[in-house]
Amino acid sequence: MREEGYDRPTPIQQKTILHVLEGRDILGCAQTGTGKTAAFALPILQRLLKTRAPEPGRVRVLVLSPTRELTSQIGDSFTRYGRHTAVRCTTMFGGVSQQRQVRALRKGVDVLVATPGRLIDLMQQKIARLNRVEILVLDEADRMLDMGFIHDVRRIISSLPRKRQTLFFSATLPHDITTLARDILYRPIRVEVAPPATTVETISQSLYRVEKREKFVLLARLLQDTALQRVLIFTRTKRGANKLAEYLNRNSIRANAIHGNKGQSARERALASFKRGACRVLVATDIASRGIDVDDITHVVNFDLPNVPECYVHRIGRTARAGAKGSAITFCSIAERKELAAVERVIGTRIPQRQVPHGIIRAGAPSVPANGASRPPQHRSPTQRPRRAVSYGRFSPGRGRRSRP
Repeated sequence: MREEGYDRPTPIQQKTILHVLEGRDILGCAQTGTGKTAAFALPILQRLLKTRAPEPGRVRVLVLSPTRELTSQIGDSFTRYGRHTAVRCTTMFGGVSQQRQVRALRKGVDVLVATPGRLIDLMQQKIARLNRVEILVLDEADRMLDMGFIHDVRRIISSLPRKRQTLFFSATLPHDITTLARDILYRPIRVEVAPPATTVETISQSLYRVEKREKFVLLARLLQDTALQRVLIFTRTKRGANKLAEYLNRNSIRANAIHGNKGQSARERALASFKRGACRVLVATDIASRGIDVDDITHVVNFDLPNVPECYVHRIGRTARAGAKGSAITFCSIAERKELAAVERVIGTRIPQRQVPHGIIRAGAPSVPANGASRPPQHRSPTQRPRRAVSYGRFSPGRGRRSRP
């Protein structure tokens, strides 16, 4: 693994690899950026080398992940780690033609990395046959629960052989995930490298209390600092992601948006541009919070606080990966006070508050209206007095008696 720059195993790898090689079930609770993919991919590849090649139309290892981006990244990891072997790996997700995926399945694959939706489609078409699966990996199980995939996951598992090895990974362990793990794991080894829903110690967190319209101006001001070299920004909605990316580009800050409404090719182009540094800023919704695996993200900005407080942990986990340091900046408006309180309960600490830079709200700084366009400050002549609103109550103007109803 020296070719990949790995000098020593991470804690999750130290605690997992030997148990996977022994064929034990695993219940792993680990944050993103801890080396989890290598923790299951490396021992799986080693086990596959010692056994038979896949039969046509069969799958030997099934890895389920919640998003297209994460599926692609796991598939890329298997391909890189096994490039000197004959192990066959393919990915399967929606938004693209299924022809290549069907051809690969008909030949037989060692490792299939798939999202639940597309896999269910091909199972219904009698193309994906899973009755010979030897190892099942559920990655980011809590995210699949958040995205409503839990029923699809149970349906897929019901088609697998009962005698198999199951590796179950989740950043958090809510009740529904604990129940699922209990149902599908057999005497698992529990591996935990950090308490559930905690934040990485190397992430510096800060909070700005700022109203919604001033968030745009504050973000543009912060991005003037060259220390924010590669920035991932999270919004709550797809429309909000598009609006913010457009605003930044109008203000000479190169930004792309990535979310569920974008086509797969557009998402891949935006992510590739972000990875190679051609685009400094990437604006994303939570659907991409687990699928962006870029080691040198310096800052994560929570432009909107998430509706689900655990998502805060997943978002900021995109920085400070592989032992590096990183910063997480959060904007909070008055309307988001409840979401902030929920996040702080989950992480078990108060996020340090910072002073909004002078001139963002005061001194006539421009606000951003609802349509996202900049609006210049309104100037008044020194002699021009503000017009006072007049209330006439139940009396009509210029009359002493009540107006007719």
